[in-house]
Amino acid sequence: MTGRSVLITGCSSGIGHDAAHGLRARGWRVFAACRQEKDCARLRDEGFESPQLDYTDEASIARALDEVLSSTGGTLDALYNNGAFAVPGAVEDLPTGALREIFEGNFFGWHTLTRAVIPVMRRQGHGRIVNCSSVLGLVPMPWRGAYVSTKFALEGLTDVLRIEMRDTDIKVILIEPGPITSRIRANSVPYFEKWLDWKASPRAAQYEASLLRRLYAAPSKDRFELPPSAVTDVLAKALEHPRPKPRYYVTVPTHLMGRLRRILPTTALDALIDRAR
Repeated sequence: MTGRSVLITGCSSGIGHDAAHGLRARGWRVFAACRQEKDCARLRDEGFESPQLDYTDEASIARALDEVLSSTGGTLDALYNNGAFAVPGAVEDLPTGALREIFEGNFFGWHTLTRAVIPVMRRQGHGRIVNCSSVLGLVPMPWRGAYVSTKFALEGLTDVLRIEMRDTDIKVILIEPGPITSRIRANSVPYFEKWLDWKASPRAAQYEASLLRRLYAAPSKDRFELPPSAVTDVLAKALEHPRPKPRYYVTVPTHLMGRLRRILPTTALDALIDRAR
């Protein structure tokens, strides 16, 4: 795989940051994109080519891809869509504007970048597009309606794209992690404070007893939580195997929920998830 190029988004921390280091160690030329320029500067200090890419800004997406293609002579072997954020809160309390914002960052921007990359891969005759979904793209979870809805949408769009690309040598793959050590919980606090008027909610007591404690408490490791390297290991398989699987589960909860959603009646699965929250 020496010399092959990959564009990874969301590399400021967590899954993206580990993936950038892990793939570089395997011989990939890694373009480690971040939403904020300050994080790009830090990654450049770590030796990466790091274009600034904000999924909510189409001009930013175009500039970042132009920067990558200018550096490679117009080729790109793989794209790993990864950067995402969460807006915690009960669905009945989520303003529609909050959903519009998260869909721009977690779904529409991914589609914009993917569409821009496909012609490049068609011209060169090959490519891999890997989308980082979640166990929450398989099953719902209370307080996570905004994030869940983007991942459910991503699952459907990716499945259709994979089928449509069967007549090309462009492979389209989903990775579905469960609990992975990252900053997504801490990073969701500003969005929660921006969009949720939880004190006015009929669920205010539930917020205090549950969600607020989780958001504002000192970080603690979830049961079954794995380090980001667990995702990187699977990503390497998705990118390097000659016949990659259409989807890869990471962590015990993803494997478990993937099975349970196929065998349990909806009411039984709902009850199980409600007890586990």
